[in-house]
This record gives sequence, structure tokens and C-alpha cells, in this order.
Amino acid sequence: MNITFPDGSVKQFEDGMTALQIAETISPRLKKATLAAEIDGRREDAFRPIHGDHKLKLLTWDDEDGRWTMRHTGSHILAQAVKRVHPEAKLAIGPAIENGFYYDFDAEPFTPDDLEKIQKEMEKIIAEALPLERFELPRDEAIEYFKQREEPYKVELIEDLPKDAIISFYKQGDFVDLCAGPHVETTGKVRFVKLMSVAGAYWRGSEKNKMLQRIYGTAFEKKADLDEYINRIEEAKRRDHRKLGRELGLFALMEEGPGFPFFLPKGMVLRNTLLDYWHEIHKRYGYVEISTPIILNQELWHRSGHWEHYKDNMYTTVIDGEDYAIKPMNCPGGMLVYKTEPHSYRELPLRMAELGLVHRHELSGALHGLFRVRCFTQDDAHIFMTWDQMEQEIQNVVRLFDEVYSTFGLTYQIEVSTMPEDHIGEKETWDLATDTLKRAIEHMGKSYIINEGDGAFYGPKLDFHLSDSLGRTWQCGTIQLDMQMPERFDLEYVGADGEKHRPVMIHRVVLGSIERFIGVITEHFAGAFPTWLAPVQVKVLAMTDRTHDAAKSIAAELDGMGVRVETDLRNEKIGFKIREAQMQRIPYMLIIGDKEVENNVVAVRSRKGGDLGKMTLDEFKAKIAEEIKTRAIAD
Repeated sequence: MNITFPDGSVKQFEDGMTALQIAETISPRLKKATLAAEIDGRREDAFRPIHGDHKLKLLTWDDEDGRWTMRHTGSHILAQAVKRVHPEAKLAIGPAIENGFYYDFDAEPFTPDDLEKIQKEMEKIIAEALPLERFELPRDEAIEYFKQREEPYKVELIEDLPKDAIISFYKQGDFVDLCAGPHVETTGKVRFVKLMSVAGAYWRGSEKNKMLQRIYGTAFEKKADLDEYINRIEEAKRRDHRKLGRELGLFALMEEGPGFPFFLPKGMVLRNTLLDYWHEIHKRYGYVEISTPIILNQELWHRSGHWEHYKDNMYTTVIDGEDYAIKPMNCPGGMLVYKTEPHSYRELPLRMAELGLVHRHELSGALHGLFRVRCFTQDDAHIFMTWDQMEQEIQNVVRLFDEVYSTFGLTYQIEVSTMPEDHIGEKETWDLATDTLKRAIEHMGKSYIINEGDGAFYGPKLDFHLSDSLGRTWQCGTIQLDMQMPERFDLEYVGADGEKHRPVMIHRVVLGSIERFIGVITEHFAGAFPTWLAPVQVKVLAMTDRTHDAAKSIAAELDGMGVRVETDLRNEKIGFKIREAQMQRIPYMLIIGDKEVENNVVAVRSRKGGDLGKMTLDEFKAKIAEEIKTRAIAD
């Protein structure tokens, strides 16, 4: 058989050889590193025979699909270990996921001691180096197979498949699981594993079904990489915005309103400072601001198309016998604002921004701090323009994004999300819009990747995935090019020829959700916000009762210049006061003792740099004023 490799070279091999055997002809080291095979673009087991001519790529740890395969086998090892330790547990599903894997079980809640026992059993299974064997059964035999083993969840999965389906299984030692594969050749190839956590998960993601126990784990080729990953996880826990939100008094999540966050006084200072910046930059980029109602009648949502595509996520009510909906997004309201008066081509592009409170129904199991909530404020904007203004206006939005993200020290990767299956409008229009988005950012020298089929139902989009200080990515900004809504709402402008024309519009958010962005930057900065953004920028610490008046006077002077300042006049040791201020991540501490009062200076400590020595108050005022004005990131 003829095998074509990724570099284009073609070599002949005996028909029926496996990818592992082919790898061994190249080098024993490559065989050892091979985890799976990509055959004609499909991910396959490396230990299965190959027949006929094919394109072949040998997948190792360096390939995403290679890592996926090792971690997929890790999930089977986890399931086998659980069945050995807890034979009564029922198997549900267990896929590989980004950076790891999980498996769902119908079992009593797992304790930390249980996880320790399961971890040790997994290590035994890896040491046994059990071969992975694939076999197939007709659907009816597969159902009977799992009925005999009293695995009802596997039976349910198979019963949902077509009657003529041939079902694939994987066996390792005494353990058999329903699976499409692929897997590595033996359990010994999984190398280093670590169980990370346990969580509840509804069977098939529906809150109507039973709550199962989900065990999360990860697997790496090298122990050093596993250790580094665990350290990153521990650092992420330290930065968890839910933990920091409580400790720093930013926001609260309460049983009385699941998914509806409460912002506390210091959180409101942070939020309002962020919004002051948002207003400033939008004014500079030529936006006007509007506000539209939270509740609008259901007919509007039918007209926009949101009802058809989004009704399951919408809250509804009845007013005066008519059906209404709480808005899940702002765009229909923006369209109505545009229609309140006639427009000329001379006004375009018209950039209308809105900080709009929206509500979306999320499953309770999906709620997560400020990252996944049921009400949030979108920093929305809708830009109406002529067709020949599209590329320039897209670039103008990207320039705004660049300025905002760099202010917070965030970098990004752009995805071009293309037409989904449930779209409205003609393919030709979609292709034009997609090509325009690509061309606009290509002309700016920016790269992108394609995310097939993930556009909004009314248009393709650019999604901006931000990278934080731990290298994690967050999807925040988006630019959606829409040629459908103006048609549905009969939007018009009068062109230079005196005739009526249809505008094109951009939907865009830069922060995405104010709540989610606050969560992102809380973790990005580990709660140590830059001075300009910090809820409290300076804390004045009096060393003795004698210096109370001086401390109050200094605080009043800083307050007068707009600095957010607090005093600590308690009868506590100065070391205790300093530690407490550091725990609150306050950028600057001014320590006022008898000598400072006598010499008319302040002893300055910074959150990051420690003791900065003594300064006159005017010198410190100039320093902090410049830091706030320039929105400097470093302390």
C-alpha cells in the first residue's frame, strides 16, 4: 500500500501494517512517541491495521489530537479504577476535554479519601500496561451486553442509536466501555495522571435528569509538565474571582438571586471607574450613547428573529394581556432608535453605544461567579453605515479594541466565525460579509483563525479571545457584520443620489459583559488592580494617637485631588496595619509617625515594591497623579 506523509513523500508498506509499525520503520523513538494516527484527516487508533492507499500523519504529544487521545484513554483508566474501588458505581460518559478528561458516575458522593484510592488504582492500571482492544457488536447485542452488566446509562445511549448501527467497544484487561475511540495502544502509554476535583453533573446536561458524580483528571507525557500544570491550577485558585470578590468586598452571590450578582460599595467603585473609562474612550471614537427598555413586546423579538433562535433563553411576562419579553440582547432596541428619525448618508457612520442590562436564562448548574450569570450589562454598540464604509469602520472598531485591551495588559487572538446552519439570509450575502471581515483585519496586518459555523444567526463575526497573565483565554470582544437586521427592520438612509438605500450595521462589544470583564481582570491582576482602577488607592496609617490629626489632614488633601483614600487610626501595631492593607491589595500605604510629622514628610510603601522611603506629600501627590492619569499597569 502507498502511504503519503504530511511532507508529501510517498512510501510503500505491506498492506495491513499499523501506524505504529510504520512509525517503527522510521525510528523506534517515533514508535514510542506515537499516540494515535490521522488517516485521511480522521483521527484513528495507531494500533489498527491500515489497508489500501492513504494519507497518514503520526500523532504525538506535540499534536493536539495526540494529547486528546492520551487523555481519552485516561478517562477509561479512571472508569476502570472506579469500578475496581466502587464496583456498585454505574458508568455514564467520559470524554477528553481541554487540558484533561472527566468521567460521570452514578454513585455515592466521592470523598477526598475516595479520590486518593482511585488515583492509586489508576497508577496500578497504568503500570499493568494493559493493551487497548477494539471490537464491535450489532445494536441489539450491544444493548444486551450492557444490560447483563447492569449499566443502564450505556443501554440508554445505545438505544438512541439507529437500529442498524454497529457499536464499537474498547477493552482493557477486565474493563470494557462503549466508545468510538481512538485510544493509545496500552494503558502504560498514558504516563502521568492526576485527579483534580469532583463536581455534580446532570445526566445529559438536563436538570430534569439525575445528578451524577463527575470526576475531573488530567494526564501529561512528562511529570515536569504535570507539576507545572498543577501549579498553574493552584495559582488560578488563588486568583479565583469568587474568592477575591468576597475577600475584597467587591460583589456577592446570594441564594435569593442565583445568577444575579450583587455589587458591593468597593465593587461599585471598581465598576464605575471602568465605565468612566468606557465613556471616555467611546466619546473619543465618535460614539453617541443611548438607552433602551429592558422589557419589549414579543412581536419585536419575532421581527428580529431572536424569538425563533433564542426563545429558550428568554424570560417572558404578560402586560395588559400582551406577551412581552425581557431583552436578552440590545440590538432590536437600537434598531428602533435608528428609526425614530430619517437619516442621510452625511450622518453615516452613526455609532450608537449602549450599556444595556440584559437577562438570559442559564441552567443553575452552568452558573459560575461573574463568568456565567443570568443578568449582565453588555457594553454594546450598533454602527450604521454605507456599504463602502464597512472595511474602514471594522478597522476603526479594532483600533478601539487595541487601545482598550492594551490598557489592561491583555493580548488577543482573533477568530473569524462563519455562517451557522440556523442562519437567516442568502449565502452570497454571508460570503460578502465574511470576506469583508477577513479583508479588514488582513489589511491591518492581523492574523486570525477560522471558527466554522459559529457566527450569529444574522451575520459572521470576529471574536477576540483575550489572554491573561496565566495564559488563559477569555472570549470578550466581538464584531458582527449584519446585512439582515436592516432588512428586517426596513432601515433606510438617503444617499447622495437622493434615493433611499439600506444601511449595513455592525454589532460590537469590547468588554463583552461588564460583570464578566470584572471577573476576568480580577483574576488577571489577582485582585491587585492598577492604581487608577483600585477601589482604594491609598491608605494612610497613623502610628500613634499623636499622628491622627496629621493622617486625617493628609487623607483630606488626597481626597481633594480625587484620590480614593482611607485612614487607619486603630490602636494596632503598624506591622499589623501594613499586612492588612497588603491583604486588601491597596496600591500605596502612607505611614505617619512622629518623625514624619516633624519633618513634614510621608513614609511611602507600595503594594509591590515595599518601602519606597520618605517623600514630601507634594512629591507623592505628583507620583500618584501621573500613575492615575496614564493608567499605568505596574505599581
